[in-house]
Amino acid sequence: ILVTEDDPIVLETVSSLLESLGYKVFRAKDAQEAIEIAKLYAGTIQLLFTDVVLPEMNGKELYERIKEEIPGIKVLFTSGYTENIIARHGVLEHGVSFIQKPYELSTLAKVIREVLDGVVIS
Repeated sequence: ILVTEDDPIVLETVSSLLESLGYKVFRAKDAQEAIEIAKLYAGTIQLLFTDVVLPEMNGKELYERIKEEIPGIKVLFTSGYTENIIARHGVLEHGVSFIQKPYELSTLAKVIREVLDGVVIS
């Protein structure tokens, strides 16, 4: 799982939680680092877990860039903003997987598993 989050505390916390669930986690503090990691570990990463709001580009743009490196990658978007606000600004489309911050570990575990298994969460 490639976790992209510009808040270092959230990045470390979420990454540690995912590792405690048994996932191999790659940490990226920004979109550029995420793209570099995707190029290096394309054969290993199955899921991009990214904040929607990032400094250089939004999460959707990042996902499009990473799909160039890893065509079959799945994505789970997250934000402190509600899904409706984000959708209204055109960042997320209907049918994409999204989890709103803050979330419980049990909820995150369930949603990650569903996304990896191909169940659409909206």
